[in-house]
Amino acid sequence: MISATQLRPGMVVKFNNELYSIFSVNHRTPGNLRGFVQAKMRSLRTATMTEHRFSSEDKVEKAMLEETEMEYLYDDGEYFYFMNTENFEQMHLMKDLLGDATSYLISQLRVKVEFYEGKPISVELPATVDLKVVETEPGFKGATVSNVTKPAKLETGLVVQVPPFITEGDKVRVNTAEGTYQERA
Repeated sequence: MISATQLRPGMVVKFNNELYSIFSVNHRTPGNLRGFVQAKMRSLRTATMTEHRFSSEDKVEKAMLEETEMEYLYDDGEYFYFMNTENFEQMHLMKDLLGDATSYLISQLRVKVEFYEGKPISVELPATVDLKVVETEPGFKGATVSNVTKPAKLETGLVVQVPPFITEGDKVRVNTAEGTYQERA
């Protein structure tokens, strides 16, 4: 058990017999009232966002997660297959567990799969992923970095806004947290 004042974004806690990932935390001490912690949390089961106000004295159960490095292999439309990089065991995960992470999965990508009581609950992607552009409007000569962008469809089906000098076949680095173009890879 940890104090509510020790909550940090990214932490997974057990609250009302459900697992929640902490999204944001605000510690407030208004005037002569008691301090409290306003936490925005995402349910790992339903993926819904919830806000809860904890008293500063409240205790919260921190979920003990096991983290395993795995390599993404392939998908068959319904399941996504991963291999443990230590013992080479394979496992599959459903699309609903992965959520938006499916837009960044390419063969041989290493991810961290988090387990709670032996069950996989989430996948942690690397900060950036290099993806190939498969469809975009043609670039034009003399295009330099500016605030003008165009849509580009990547090899996973993800569509991001890219600068005009990016052409089909280029590899681009995409931020997995925000789903935005970073740079040419």
